[in-house]
Amino acid sequence: MNISRRQSLLGVLVMAVLFAGAAGTQNSGMEQPLNLSVPASTVYGSVSSGPPVDTVLPLSLDDAIRRGLQANLQTTLVKQDQRIVSGERLEAINYLMPNLTWEAKRQRLQINLEAEGFNSKLIDSFPPGFIPPGDLNNIPTVVTVNAVIAQADLTQSLFDLQSFELYRAAKEEIKAVDFSYQSSRGQVIQTVADTYLRALAAAANVANAEGLLATDKEVLRQATLKHQAGVVAKLDELRARVQYQQQQQVVIAQRNAFEKAKVDLNREIGLPADQPIQLTDSTPYATLATMPLDEALQMAYANRQEYLYLKAKLRSAQYQSRAARYERLPTLSFKGNYGVTGTVGSIYHGTFLAEGTLNVPLFKEAQFRGDRDVADAATSGAVAQLANFRQQIEAEIRDNMLDVAAAQQLVDVARSNVDLGHATVSDATDRFRNGVESDLPVVEAQSSLATAEAQLVNSLYEYNVAKIALARSLGIVDREYRQYLSGSTSATQSTVRPPDNLTDRASIR
Repeated sequence: MNISRRQSLLGVLVMAVLFAGAAGTQNSGMEQPLNLSVPASTVYGSVSSGPPVDTVLPLSLDDAIRRGLQANLQTTLVKQDQRIVSGERLEAINYLMPNLTWEAKRQRLQINLEAEGFNSKLIDSFPPGFIPPGDLNNIPTVVTVNAVIAQADLTQSLFDLQSFELYRAAKEEIKAVDFSYQSSRGQVIQTVADTYLRALAAAANVANAEGLLATDKEVLRQATLKHQAGVVAKLDELRARVQYQQQQQVVIAQRNAFEKAKVDLNREIGLPADQPIQLTDSTPYATLATMPLDEALQMAYANRQEYLYLKAKLRSAQYQSRAARYERLPTLSFKGNYGVTGTVGSIYHGTFLAEGTLNVPLFKEAQFRGDRDVADAATSGAVAQLANFRQQIEAEIRDNMLDVAAAQQLVDVARSNVDLGHATVSDATDRFRNGVESDLPVVEAQSSLATAEAQLVNSLYEYNVAKIALARSLGIVDREYRQYLSGSTSATQSTVRPPDNLTDRASIR
């Protein structure tokens, strides 16, 4: 093999290694794991509000949450549960309230007197002369009567402890379903906020990718001019072109991810999937003040809707258990009516009834014991669930506090890495512009900056999600989600370099 051929093969191998290095460096930036996929959620889904409109709909976080609360499927179903439980409460109270009815009816009756006992033997028992002899043969055994009855009926339970305890249980069920509705609202707010923040993160990734594409375009332009001027080798221009085309692929992928994130957001808040929207909020950032664990637990026990729901269910089970024991007791009720009764064309007479009923259950011991065992089992289960959820609240709050603290540190580190990445890109660009280095250090610096910016976007997203989750664990997300995201009296407002502020990247001359 001659020397010229060996040099040619060596040049091909060097070019292949450089291209492989540039591609591997770029791919390392593309493959950064970003946790921006749609999480599994029991409240994901909504009822569509109608067809899309032609104009772009501006959408803030508050607007998205408002729409989500109105259209979410689970809150719609819980509202129907509220109606069901309210109806059951009315049914329970009906046993304790007076029941007054009024009826009027006209009847045409055909009566067989002989079948009722009015026969010849009964007539013979009448005193002599009670019935004129001439009428004895004219008494029909089957008569037709046109009767008119109009009366008011009243029933009232006077003593029924079982029904009273069941009514108290129904009232607790109403409270429980109200807490369930509030809990669903909190879940919807958390889910919509997560989806909106995910869409903001996807938008930031698009801006980052487009900014890097602008820089790569400028590097390619300079490499082309220098190669045409004979200052650099063809390899620099080829490497810059490969970098530019790979970044074009990243931009396409990030734009697609952003569009899919907007479709997910539309699905969550009841908008048609093809409704154009514009996110008007920017990615929030505010450091959250540390809250003592004891204070957080007291706040959660007082506000966590699921915990209050279980407490209401426990009280309902206790009332039902007492009602099962009161089945043995006698019940006292009153029943009466007053009205008029007569036949058509004849005289109407007033009629009335007044009676009291004492009902003493006997020989139902098996049923009483079975009802008691079922009610006691439900009560014991409610006590166990409440105790378990109390521990779960503490575990969730501890986990969320750890997540918030770790995510805040990751944001600080990611911001520092982005600043270092900008400085590295600027230095490598200056060296390439002045002819000190090739464009390979610029490509490597751009890849490192892309990784750092992706990590910053992901860290900001995870930090905001962790704060929303903490507010959800405390039971105050429906009232203070905005304060936890953007800062309040308990949060120290801070500023972060916007990840989409990339106007200075295309300033290479």
